[in-house]
Amino acid sequence: MATMQEMSPRSPEAKLGLRVEDLWDVQEPQLSPTEKLNACFENIPVSSFPLASSNQVIEIKSDTTLSEAVKILTQHNILSAPVVDVEASEDATWMDRYIGIVEFAGIVVWILQQSEPPSPRSPSSGSAIAAAVNGCYAARELEALGIGSAAATSGNFFEDLTSSEIYKSTKVHEISGSFRWAPFLALQRSNSFLTMLLLLSKYKMKSIPVVDLGAGRIDNVITQPAVIHMLAECAGLQWFESWGTKMLSEVGLPLVTANQIIKVYEDEPVLQAFKVMRKKRIGGVPVIERDGDKAVGNISLRDVQFLLTAPEIFHDYRTITVKDFLTAVRGYLEKHEEVFPKLSELVTCKKECTVKELIQLLDQKKINRIYVVDDYGNLAGVTTLRDIISRLVHEPRGYFGDFFDGVLPLPQNCRV
Repeated sequence: MATMQEMSPRSPEAKLGLRVEDLWDVQEPQLSPTEKLNACFENIPVSSFPLASSNQVIEIKSDTTLSEAVKILTQHNILSAPVVDVEASEDATWMDRYIGIVEFAGIVVWILQQSEPPSPRSPSSGSAIAAAVNGCYAARELEALGIGSAAATSGNFFEDLTSSEIYKSTKVHEISGSFRWAPFLALQRSNSFLTMLLLLSKYKMKSIPVVDLGAGRIDNVITQPAVIHMLAECAGLQWFESWGTKMLSEVGLPLVTANQIIKVYEDEPVLQAFKVMRKKRIGGVPVIERDGDKAVGNISLRDVQFLLTAPEIFHDYRTITVKDFLTAVRGYLEKHEEVFPKLSELVTCKKECTVKELIQLLDQKKINRIYVVDDYGNLAGVTTLRDIISRLVHEPRGYFGDFFDGVLPLPQNCRV
């Protein structure tokens, strides 16, 4: 057993790892390693998870414009934020205080979808008619900017868009159709680590707000990268080493094999690539040469932010292909690397890589996926943050019970 003195924890995550170690040592010896970890994580509340580095949850008010929301997300280097209803009372419950989570990808998808306004089957109600009218108005505004389809979008479209009235005046609450939840699935402070880990893996959530029921507010937001960072800080502990020193194949990774990888070609329109990711609900795809099978790059859903934060770099392109996008962003980041996050890299590993090595690489590079390659450099699979977390714990039969019964459905006007 590693003692506190031996480990000399340098972070809250390392101290949390020692807490798991203490629980690990008292588990029944007949339990399998996975069963031991399940039991350990079930006994730790999510309130113990370290706060984000800023020690505060960034929230966006519902009357914030899209332009202002993008600035806030960029300033804090985050991809999404909970939206607070400005009309909610001070004593409102958290479900009445928040209307959802706004994200870069949702903003871009909403903008693009306005060029295809909905056609309600029975627009007899005032709200349905208003929605149709607003959709048509937005479509006309976007048509004036020159957008028709992902393939036809000119290089200066997003530069014109970020200067347009629709971008500067549309409020965050008006794009609630881009939110995945209404308002969102959240955990209470007393919920367990096991519940959190299962939601971030098996149930495909990228982040989970933790709410203080008494205050009706969000205490913390736990993300997949934050969990991976916690695991990286636990290197050297018995419970982690017993699992982390296994090769990927020993824990069933990669989950996505070569013939299952969704790819994009470098000459495809970049907006089409983002639409594919959104539709398939995946965070990134490898970029392939048209005349070859080798991956030459990676494009992530989070990279969509550059269309809104640095639209001027695409001005000289007739259309923005994946290759054009990557070239323009790389050039831009060379001059602004201190201000903006890095472009998603194509990072690879061999099948012989251990779970520990993979976690440390993901944490060091601050990326969400690593591509597994064979001895010839050909893609053999892909492993994501979610995949790794899913190999750490398993869901006991009937574990969630009626947990999801209180989750509100998607917004009525959701088109994402």
